[in-house]
Amino acid sequence: MKNLKWVFVLYSLGALITMMLIGVAVGMRSIPLMVLFLILLGVIMGFGFKTKKKFREDGKL
Repeated sequence: MKNLKWVFVLYSLGALITMMLIGVAVGMRSIPLMVLFLILLGVIMGFGFKTKKKFREDGKL
């Protein structure tokens, strides 16, 4: 817990919630919502990987 990076916890929770929303959109049979949540998932994961790269370059990981 001492070395826990809370920003990564938030990114992972955001990605998890977005994946669940994709499932809800599939259940609703709503293609526009599926596409929206897939794009949102890509954005959240992209920011997570970008942040991880920055932390690694700064020597914080």
